[in-house]
Amino acid sequence: MKQMKTVLASVMLAAATTNATAGGILTNTNQSIDFLRNPARDAAIGLDGVYSNPAGVAFLPEGFHLGFNWQYAHQTRTITSENPVFALGRKNNGNTTKTFEGVADAPFIPSLQAAYNKGDWSIQFNFSVPGGGGKCEFADGLGSFESVVGGIAYQLQGLDKIATALGQPAPGVKGYDMNGYMQGRQYYFGFQLGAAYKILPNLSVYGGLRLLYGTATYKAKISNIMVNTAGGYQDFGSFMQSATALVDGGISTVNAGLQQVNAGIAQYEAAGAPVPAELAATKAQLEGTAATLAGTSKSINALQKYSQGVNLLCNQTSVGVAPVIGVDYKVGRFNFAAKYEFKTQIRMKNESTVNEASEIAAVNKFRDGEEVNEDAPALLTAGAMWSPIDQVRINLGYHHFFDKKANWYNNTQDLLDHDTNEYLAGAEWDITDRFTVSAGGQLTRYGLTDQYMNDMSFVTNSFSYGFGFNYKASRVLTLKAAYFQTNYENYDRVTSEQPRVADSFTRTNRVLGIGCEVTL
Repeated sequence: MKQMKTVLASVMLAAATTNATAGGILTNTNQSIDFLRNPARDAAIGLDGVYSNPAGVAFLPEGFHLGFNWQYAHQTRTITSENPVFALGRKNNGNTTKTFEGVADAPFIPSLQAAYNKGDWSIQFNFSVPGGGGKCEFADGLGSFESVVGGIAYQLQGLDKIATALGQPAPGVKGYDMNGYMQGRQYYFGFQLGAAYKILPNLSVYGGLRLLYGTATYKAKISNIMVNTAGGYQDFGSFMQSATALVDGGISTVNAGLQQVNAGIAQYEAAGAPVPAELAATKAQLEGTAATLAGTSKSINALQKYSQGVNLLCNQTSVGVAPVIGVDYKVGRFNFAAKYEFKTQIRMKNESTVNEASEIAAVNKFRDGEEVNEDAPALLTAGAMWSPIDQVRINLGYHHFFDKKANWYNNTQDLLDHDTNEYLAGAEWDITDRFTVSAGGQLTRYGLTDQYMNDMSFVTNSFSYGFGFNYKASRVLTLKAAYFQTNYENYDRVTSEQPRVADSFTRTNRVLGIGCEVTL
């Protein structure tokens, strides 16, 4: 019965472990079509540098530069969970392994870069979606949802012993049924304004501010909970009423028995005679049964308000501001650049259906009015570009996210083994004066641990590649198109061997993008 008590808490705990996507673990660095066709843009000279290499934008020609990018992203998140309680599920055909898949579509991820270059100065603006960009939906819920309901069914089997001891018909609990649902929607809109200055003909520096506005909505639902009994499937709420009647009747019976036993003991004590061992043992047994029944009754009473299922709706919003600095240095056919984005303090403010504090600390993440820590960690990027001939550019890059220095809810950053590191390479070739092709790749390595991973929001180590082209349609207009794909590894974790409880996590990610750039 103890596990029954956690039905709502576990659902919310699963949701509470979601990281905001404006963090090192899930930062969107694909802020331009140029990135999609070659992600190693950290030392490239181009308008997309307003995000990736702002100091280098100062080396663009004088005038006004404006770029617009549109991306469509399709992602899946797949968790294959193994738990013996799944075998009790009506829809699981006796299987202990079940796959839960979430689908995330972001049909419109926009970004805008603008720069005005005059003399040694470059005034720049960037609008992007550096975190989130869509919603992820698990139509059948999550394994963490169903394992709790399955655990309830497993624990309810213990009522048979209580009923038999009381001479009542055994409920005969042997399974469960339920409908689960989970949806998360996250957008982090970024606005960056700054200026670059050429302090030497081949050296420029940049300083600016980035503002992040975060908005997120979480929905969780468990409905149509059924208990499979000897008499067939029964509504969870109705079953809880009969279980309450059984336990309350047992408490009355045991208390009556205790009164009789205590009366008998009192007679022996009044006569100065020793209390028979059998009578003392009966009293101890009844007291133990009374304590068990009292605990069971408390658990059942705690669940009564959840007998109609679980519904969670939480909206979160926040704003954070942080500085961004950069440097770019040209020497011969080489260009070197670096950028540092300071940590952005994010405190998401909740508007939620959860109004009261829970005995489970993680549930309080969704309490109405609560402020939740979801910092965007600091980011250091460094890159190099080499042009062996005028028509070809070869790029290398490195990203380091200071995840463990951020402040996330319940200090989940401390569960990581190390910060996130990314290694990038790519090349660009001007086939003609009008037509340019490029391709590149990115290797991402996270500091994941079993304790950090959860089925609500997760990543795994990955390799990404992209390719695309630029076409200069006229003197002032350049058209762009690209494709980008991320191939994720599997992350396997075993929570328990006896009984075996395990999960395997993986994802997919595919992005199409088109854009244009105007130079005046």
